[in-house]
Amino acid sequence: MNSTRISQHVNAPRESVYRALLDADAIAVWRVPSGMTCRVHIFEPHEGGLFRVSLTYQQPTETGKTSAQTDTYHGRFVTLVPNERVVEVLEFETTDPALRGEMTITTTLADADGGTDILAVHDGLPPGLSPADNELGWRESLAKLAAFVEAGTKRD
Repeated sequence: MNSTRISQHVNAPRESVYRALLDADAIAVWRVPSGMTCRVHIFEPHEGGLFRVSLTYQQPTETGKTSAQTDTYHGRFVTLVPNERVVEVLEFETTDPALRGEMTITTTLADADGGTDILAVHDGLPPGLSPADNELGWRESLAKLAAFVEAGTKRD
């Protein structure tokens, strides 16, 4: 089973980071790799709640997993521990058997000097999904999450 582990320090309290993990408008801003746009179709942030999200490449030369330029995934929230942990199970909407299968993303928040340390662990990556590409995309997204939350904290 392929997995990735990505960490990011955020200069903001855990409460602010947790809110951004469960807010559809925030997700549309930060949970998208560079060179893509995000559309949140469904987002029910409670245990058992469903979500469906599409990421679309901005350049026509890129190929999506679901359609010509789009990666769509859907899933559910399994565990929500306020200000500590979010566990999601998701899968791509695709006809490619190498990209099918459920993945589990566990995001853990911990107090750290001046803010919060985030650890995102992705388990069960399908064989057609490169762990290196997954890691790169999530590093970019977590950096955007840090910038998003830190900017919001400065406004408060």
